[in-house]
Amino acid sequence: MLQNDATPRRTPSIEAPPASPAVEPSRFEDLGLITPLLRAIAAMGHTIPTPIQLRAIPPALGGADVLGIAQTGTGKTAAFVLPILQRLSRAPAAGAQRAPRVRALILSPTRELATQTSRAFDAYGAQLGIRNIVIFGGVGAQPQISALRRGIDVVVATPGRLVDLMSQGAVNFDGLEVLVLDEADRMLDEGFLPAIRRIANVLPRQRQTLFFSATMPTDIQQIADRMLVRPVKVEVAKVGQTADRIDQSVYFVEMHDKRALLGHLLRNSDVTRAIVFTRTKHGADRVVKQLSASDVESAAIHGNKSQTARARALARFRDGDLRVLVATDLASRGIDVDGISHVINYEMPMDPEGYVHRIGRTARAGARGEAISFCSGEERSRLASIERLIRHRIPVVQTPAHMAPVPSVAHIAHDPHGSRGGHGAAVHLPEPARTSHGSAPRRAPAPQRRRAW
Repeated sequence: MLQNDATPRRTPSIEAPPASPAVEPSRFEDLGLITPLLRAIAAMGHTIPTPIQLRAIPPALGGADVLGIAQTGTGKTAAFVLPILQRLSRAPAAGAQRAPRVRALILSPTRELATQTSRAFDAYGAQLGIRNIVIFGGVGAQPQISALRRGIDVVVATPGRLVDLMSQGAVNFDGLEVLVLDEADRMLDEGFLPAIRRIANVLPRQRQTLFFSATMPTDIQQIADRMLVRPVKVEVAKVGQTADRIDQSVYFVEMHDKRALLGHLLRNSDVTRAIVFTRTKHGADRVVKQLSASDVESAAIHGNKSQTARARALARFRDGDLRVLVATDLASRGIDVDGISHVINYEMPMDPEGYVHRIGRTARAGARGEAISFCSGEERSRLASIERLIRHRIPVVQTPAHMAPVPSVAHIAHDPHGSRGGHGAAVHLPEPARTSHGSAPRRAPAPQRRRAW
């Protein structure tokens, strides 16, 4: 529950007990879910709950606030969708009420993630008659307003468009029972925080609040501590931990050589479906043009693209008609596509947590995947921050002989680790090259403190 006054009381979290076969349930039937939900789960082919589902669903069903931290692709969406559906099924659906009211609000950072969450409510709640709507910008607002007036139980929204509708008096949260922040670390950073504050200030004080994320930086954790009341903390992976099924590697390559290296890697038949990440929207568009000049078809997905263009590109990628998708960091939060063989960091992310979210697009649903990063001399400090977060060094792969060599001695002097010993092995790539410079680690810039809630 959220105390949404000016000086909320900080409350301690309650650690959920670690998973133990002797005391933990092992089937969906053991979690206390109602029969219609169990039928929907079976119809979707799910048989065994994931660790985050096993440990988050019971306290959520009990009405507790929950802070869930787990790797991407581990079923966090179902961990909050199922308890919400069960809670809302205990009372008449919105269409049966005289005064329409929203009973659950899920806030997501991207249109794609909001759409996927809405579809999860449709699929799991197929037999319950609980109505949901997905709200985001880039499309007309009038159909969304009309749907809200007819009565909706669950709103899945991006903050910007929701604030716009609130300013028009189009949505009423007086009867809200549950608030969810999906990708909570992104939702509580400085970009979204003003909108989150504005939304929270109109919500009832007494409600259940659920946060789910793959990462939880310390400064974001401090804000979460002020928003949650005695939450049950479910951490099935340490913050920053990446999936063991992802084989990670890094090339030291100058910015002007990244284009040639990307083309070289994409000619490998092992790259069956790849996401290429850039830091900026213009950078994504530039990579698409460069790949087109090399006869590699791709499409970009980012905030400047229309919703129609984003949906079309993602559908082609999901259906296998498009082998390469180029995306920015924010868009990475909404890409849930099975069978992604490779994630390529064309540019290193500004925040180390972004690396975890990026590479989490591969190795989903128990599969294996590869994450390959291109690191220029100017990006070495970002690599150092990433390796501190994930707590191991990423193996270095020698640049192909017909291309530019590993950076010069001047750039190697920036190597934050000195000797780049291998940690694991890179798959389908040359033996990691090792450097021998023993300079001290370069300290990454300290993150700016966020304003307290």
